Amino acid sequence: MANTKSAAKRAKQSERRRQHNVALRSRMRTAIKKVIKAIETGDTDGAAAAFKSGAAEVDSMVNKGLTHKNKAARHKSRLNKAVKTLASGKAVKIVTSSKTAKTAKTAKTAKTAKTAKTATGSKAAKK
Repeated sequence: MANTKSAAKRAKQSERRRQHNVALRSRMRTAIKKVIKAIETGDTDGAAAAFKSGAAEVDSMVNKGLTHKNKAARHKSRLNKAVKTLASGKAVKIVTSSKTAKTAKTAKTAKTAKTAKTATGSKAAKK
C-alpha cells in the first residue's frame, strides 16, 4: 500500500497503463494468430490480407514501445515467409516460437505427400 498521496496516484497510473498495454499486446497476438490460421487453412488471399494488417499491427506496437523492433521484425519475417511459401503451393512450416512448429499443407502438397507415403509403404511391404 502506498504511504503518500503521490505514491498512491503513481500506483493507479501504473495499473491503468499496465491494463492498456495488456490490451495492446493481446491485439498484436490476435493479429499474428489470424495470419497463422489463414495459412493453416490454405487460404492464400486471406493469408496475404491478414499478413498486411497484422504487420501494420506489429509495427504499431513497436512505435508504442510495447515490443522490441527486432522481435517485431522476426515475427513479420517468419509470417511473410510462410505466406510466400503458401502462395508457391508448397507445404508451409510455421514456427512461432522455439517450442512450437506447425505444418500446413495445401491440397496439392497433401496429394503428393500421400502418394509418396503409399509408394514408400509398398516398398517396405515387398521386403
